[in-house]
Amino acid sequence: HDDLGLATANSLAGVQNGAVQIECAMNGLGERAGNASLEEVVMAIRTRADVFGADTQVESKEIARTSRMVGSLMGIPVQPNKAIVGANAFAHSSGIHQDGILKSRATFEIIRPEDVGITEHRLVLTARSGRHALRHRLEELGYDLSDKNFEEIYERFIAVADKKREVSDEDLEAIVGEQIAAVPEAYRLVAMRAIADTEATPSAYVRVACEGDVREGEATGDGPVDALFRAIDQATGWHLRLREYAVRSITSGREAMGEVSVHAEVGGAVTSGRATATDIIEASARAYVNAINRAVAAGLAPE
Repeated sequence: HDDLGLATANSLAGVQNGAVQIECAMNGLGERAGNASLEEVVMAIRTRADVFGADTQVESKEIARTSRMVGSLMGIPVQPNKAIVGANAFAHSSGIHQDGILKSRATFEIIRPEDVGITEHRLVLTARSGRHALRHRLEELGYDLSDKNFEEIYERFIAVADKKREVSDEDLEAIVGEQIAAVPEAYRLVAMRAIADTEATPSAYVRVACEGDVREGEATGDGPVDALFRAIDQATGWHLRLREYAVRSITSGREAMGEVSVHAEVGGAVTSGRATATDIIEASARAYVNAINRAVAAGLAPE
């Protein structure tokens, strides 16, 4: 465990002293302070092969994509300053650093971004790209999907592409990640409306489908998201106690895809949900409904 921040260092010391197996986890995830980070252990052994004299046989070019996928499915985004896989791991703001990088990346980077699968290449798709182009790009990204899963992802892709001019690889990974983590929809968000007014209490209205029936909910709250969650509670009969609510931008720009993750408690158990959309309010509502559906799938009952 990484209780003292030494999990990776201790693991590497073990290798130097004859250990042939290391217990580690992608992004260092685990109970309490986490575990040794797989990406740190693998790249340390690979980069300093002269010191460790070992080989993990891990395909390092899959590390960045796997890290994003794990963070997305777990609802725990990777912190920007995380070694190897953080968004800032290969970013340089200092003038002298930037000058050195332009002259030779090896000056300030012991690892090349491409060694862990980070590339400057970005292929973008649009609503007119078609099924063939989408499937081809997904296969290039490493996804082997059934026809049924592909059609569901294609429908979501079109919905996103209609709101954005271009859909990037990061957008596609978020769409696929959401589909992979999907559970049966006991409840489905049909429509929603949230109103935020500086001179009135924020309010929200939702319609939720359940077993062929459409239920309505209307509520006010401290903000549009709080009002939405209360309206969903009213429509579904569930009342989750929100423990954590997180929003992160998947891509940059005004049309960026946003991902919302929620962790909530019900009946002494914890449930979580996540959703992506170009509209954060919509993503929040869908993530909350997803958390309820996960609670249903886990056999929990509303309080």
